Amino acid sequence: MKVTPAEEALLLQLAAAQGVTVPRLLVEAALSASAGQTPTERRNAIAELFRIYRLLGTIANNVNQMARATNATGQVHPELTETMRAVRRVADRVEGAIDGLALP
Repeated sequence: MKVTPAEEALLLQLAAAQGVTVPRLLVEAALSASAGQTPTERRNAIAELFRIYRLLGTIANNVNQMARATNATGQVHPELTETMRAVRRVADRVEGAIDGLALP
């Protein structure tokens, strides 16, 4: 059975999106058919989650600086408290997602 031009174009597009060759894409797809995702997709998802997690750390650091300023005045702004809660909720979700995607 031959690959149609449309199928070939789609394979090239998918391989490029994952940063792999078409043969690598096909091997990963065949070996991970029951997992629902290729190792490359899994690795890329984990890398993205770690980037987001580092960003959250930067945001938390900035919020910490705002808290320090608030401590100097003795007034806690409601926005600061809610922002810290939101940062923690997102960080918890990212940690859970990373744990769920960990490579065997």
